[in-house]
Amino acid sequence: MPDRQNGRSLRDGFLRHAERNPDAPAITVRGITRSYRELRDRAGGWATAILGACGRRPERVGLFAYRSEVSYTGTIAALFAGATFVPLNPTFPPDKTAAMIDRADLDALIVDSTCLPQLSSVIGPFRGRCILTPESAAPEGLGVLTLGAAELAAAMPLDQLPALTPEDTAYLLFTSGSTGAPKGVPVTHGNATYFVELMSERYGIGPTDRLSQTFDQTFDLSVFDLFMAWSNGACVYAMAPVDLLSPTRFINQNQLTVWFSVPSVPAQMMRRKTLNAGTMPTLRWSLFCGEPLPERSADAWQAAAPNSIVENLYGPTELTIACFVHRWDPATSPALSRNGIVSIGRPYDGLLAALVDDELKPVPDGEPGELCVAGPQTTPGYWRAPELTAQRYVDLPVSRHEARRFYRTGDLVSRTPGGDYVFLGRADQQIKVLGHRVELGEIEAALRSDPAVEHAVAFGWPASASAVDYVVAFVSGSHVDVESLTKRARTLLPAYIVPREILVTSDMPLNVNGKVDRRALKQRLVARIPEAGEQKQEVAAT
Repeated sequence: MPDRQNGRSLRDGFLRHAERNPDAPAITVRGITRSYRELRDRAGGWATAILGACGRRPERVGLFAYRSEVSYTGTIAALFAGATFVPLNPTFPPDKTAAMIDRADLDALIVDSTCLPQLSSVIGPFRGRCILTPESAAPEGLGVLTLGAAELAAAMPLDQLPALTPEDTAYLLFTSGSTGAPKGVPVTHGNATYFVELMSERYGIGPTDRLSQTFDQTFDLSVFDLFMAWSNGACVYAMAPVDLLSPTRFINQNQLTVWFSVPSVPAQMMRRKTLNAGTMPTLRWSLFCGEPLPERSADAWQAAAPNSIVENLYGPTELTIACFVHRWDPATSPALSRNGIVSIGRPYDGLLAALVDDELKPVPDGEPGELCVAGPQTTPGYWRAPELTAQRYVDLPVSRHEARRFYRTGDLVSRTPGGDYVFLGRADQQIKVLGHRVELGEIEAALRSDPAVEHAVAFGWPASASAVDYVVAFVSGSHVDVESLTKRARTLLPAYIVPREILVTSDMPLNVNGKVDRRALKQRLVARIPEAGEQKQEVAAT
């Protein structure tokens, strides 16, 4: 099944290795391994079915599937059909999934057996031509053509794939904006392939590598796992949520060589005392992204995976997976850290970084500013949201005669004289207390300096006010002594930002991507320390 098209696309590497070494393992899901040939032929048959049902090249194909063969095969099938793949997550509330289906304007929907019971509760806004249920018979009564396991098994793979260009959208991901409404980010083939090729060169991934897959597909970091493997002939090992509770066992059983996860994973392992020295010898790369990486986690993971290189990656979805990187060195990295958080390093080759103030004017080295990034990984804008796009994608001068289009990350960062960038926190996590501008990250770092504290999250209160009255903090860890922690904070922080109250929680709530869920904590705070009237409602909605 040759890929006869001009330009680069995200499916190119997979097809190349399916031709070169078709019997090599491509993916392992729940103990079942599929070869490149099996994955190619099955995805090719689904693509044939989608094209036949639509009567034309589809634009967007939804994947209502969860860490299953169907979810990964469906990704390839959508690309084979020349479409954009749109992951949907069954762990989200049905109303949220329905809103995403509505916003995405799907042509087809692929559903696995896990998600089939939820289908009727989310299908209302679907206006497409077909639904595929590859693991079951076609359900009836949906009012749309539905192709089940028997029909899909009989479908022949495409002889020739629809052409793709670097400007075509490879995938569409939805994140929640400040209002909670789905915010779509379309990522082009050009954006994604630039990243994959750059990372392939950096990490030297090859056919003998075995990559973890720790992320839900609605999290853009999952694209790294899948296409770094498939673009280089390697195998990706999908992990169920239960595997993340004891990742050392999974890593060793499957002899993984490349690990990629959010930093919350090593933090949880440290709390459970399962991140022990020398226990993950097969790893040669250990990568973390998605939230700030504490020095303690980087150091502990390095000791546990002594043969691996540990790197801290940074980047929002709008800048295609990751755009900055710092290689952890126990000897030199702590000097570049801020508030106990590992530096985000430097931008990838070909990307431009700028730090600006509220008026989009440059700030000098050492001063905090909002990080803006330009280059081939900068996505086109938000999905069908021109006003939001105009707010976040801006033209900034790069010389006296040239301006470039930058994405405003909303992250506060400073640049060291040596050229490294230090993450300080979200711009919307700055507060004013008694006229003083304060970074919440500074308060959290002071609390985390106590060896008993694993996580710390601080809030200004009342949270809906432009200038807050005081600070409240949540902490988790083993045997936290609040009185002792408060005394410690008083020695490290100005009196006006020492938390008035420290609330100990046994486990920090995590969102579906494994990050600490600040919104859930804020809701706990609203319930415990309610503001009055409209203020309370405003906090609960943010």
